[in-house]
Amino acid sequence: MRLAGVRALVTGGASGLGRAVVDHFVAEGARVTVFDRSEPGLAAVTAAHPGTVIGVQGDVRELAANRRAVADTLAAFDGLDVLVGNAGIWDYNRSLVNLPDDKIDAAFDEIMGVNVKGYLLAAKAALHALVASEGSMIFTVSNAGFYPDGGGTLYTASKHAAVGLIRQLAFECAPKVRVNGVAPGAINTDLRGPAALDMQDRSLGDVLTKDAMTGNLPIDRLPNPEDYTAAFVFLAAAGESGHATGSIINIDGGFAARGVSRVRGGDALANGD
Repeated sequence: MRLAGVRALVTGGASGLGRAVVDHFVAEGARVTVFDRSEPGLAAVTAAHPGTVIGVQGDVRELAANRRAVADTLAAFDGLDVLVGNAGIWDYNRSLVNLPDDKIDAAFDEIMGVNVKGYLLAAKAALHALVASEGSMIFTVSNAGFYPDGGGTLYTASKHAAVGLIRQLAFECAPKVRVNGVAPGAINTDLRGPAALDMQDRSLGDVLTKDAMTGNLPIDRLPNPEDYTAAFVFLAAAGESGHATGSIINIDGGFAARGVSRVRGGDALANGD
């Protein structure tokens, strides 16, 4: 198994992409701490992997909660090898012109707090343990970390910030700790929005349907979370990616290669044209 003996901590690991990463890590031999704010989600993932997964409930925007997640990992597994910063929220493509004046401050603080500060605090809390194990950090980015229109103003800014954070941490933590990222594209998952914009009950899976994505990307299908997890396993496996740091694996279904008109070349190729 590729992650035999690996001890991991996954933030936002109780649902969606994070849960899929946890399941794949366990299948590859890892033991995992899941740090998430959802008590029902934590109950479900720990019940699915008894003795292999432990849960820690808390808010990624609080340093003390991140430190508690790391401490519980060390107590349970006697070390930490991989941090996966994954907890995030989406802004449902809310443009600047449609951001209400009286909600900008709160929306900015919430999205940046979860998507950027949450990663920073997780890295801060885990750093000494990862130096001791000569481990690695992996952060979930997005196609919005490189291009516009993968989200609205605030989300896109937060994911561009995550790219910068990965590169700076890779510089600061070398050579003891590797720092990399995975940038998924469209995904069929239960990603929620900020409460500041009354989006906490909205699900990304209700917006990015198969029909909505048809014709928008060269890879003309809507991926599930499981379609992205192998990249996390590769970066977590030091024997396979030990020379990678400051790298981001961009798996966006061809977002950058879609051109300026509606995707149609694949249909022509299938028809032999």
